Amino acid sequence: MVRSTQRGSARLDFAPGPGNTAHRVKALRTLTIEVNEAQAGRTIQSLLVRELKLSAGFVSSVKFRPAGIVLNGVRARTSARVVVGDVLCVDVGDHRSGRRSFEPVDIPLAILFEDPDLLIIDKPAGLPVHHSGLRSESPTVGDAVASYLGADAVFHAVSRLDRGTSGVMCLAKSGYIHDRLRRQLHTSDYQREYLAVVVGTPDPPAGVVELGIVRETGHSSKRLVSPDGAASQTEYETITAGGGLSLLRVTPRTGRTHQIRVHLAAIGCPLAGDWLYGRADDSLIARPALHSSVLRLKHPVTGERICVEARLSEDLRLLIGRITD
Repeated sequence: MVRSTQRGSARLDFAPGPGNTAHRVKALRTLTIEVNEAQAGRTIQSLLVRELKLSAGFVSSVKFRPAGIVLNGVRARTSARVVVGDVLCVDVGDHRSGRRSFEPVDIPLAILFEDPDLLIIDKPAGLPVHHSGLRSESPTVGDAVASYLGADAVFHAVSRLDRGTSGVMCLAKSGYIHDRLRRQLHTSDYQREYLAVVVGTPDPPAGVVELGIVRETGHSSKRLVSPDGAASQTEYETITAGGGLSLLRVTPRTGRTHQIRVHLAAIGCPLAGDWLYGRADDSLIARPALHSSVLRLKHPVTGERICVEARLSEDLRLLIGRITD
């Protein structure tokens, strides 16, 4: 289906772990609550889940750490009840198991934004986010970030980009921050905007594609639309068209694998260069013509509104030039 459109009460202190230097700031380690009258009498478990928004599973893992949950300087049980003035500290840092997922590779990273919680980069086309299946020799975003932050650093991709997609990509520097951002996905607190060059002209020129998406049987990565698929929505708007191509502004409202590629192909306008859902055409571009151009988010700690943009890569600028010439 395609629809036509026209365009608290607690004080939280965040303390970094020891040994942080310059821009290579490690994951936040400690959250602190100073108990007020409204919170008095509640259990630590209740405060962690309701005030800090920690999952029950995360709390279970934290309480077994040596200083996982500390009340007034003493290790405490989650069943303990608090009184006014109590100081509750929780270790929410990531603790490595010793197994390394990435091997540091010195690949220059274009850093668009960084603070103790977030690392937002401009991912180049052709660089996969992580190793798929059996470990390949090809370096990944993860390998590059491991080199930049340090081999022992922990980081999590908030929303992944396909290997051929360029542009803004956000990584969280701790599991806690990752969880908070994942909860913001597809809300007004985390909005992504893409630029796409497609073959053909969408009709209507602006709309919302609402088609379920499923994995194609017998194919490890390919998806297709199906009424039985996971509910999926993609908003698009035609910016300009010409020469058999169109430049679109695209906003995914859900986050299915290959969603933009699948939905645009389903309405008869596959991405230029998309060998999986359209056809390869190196005379146009040697990869799917999709760019993550803008990310707007509410910072999960400070509440600050952040807008990050990534410039178009040279191959897309040249392709768009064919439309506007």
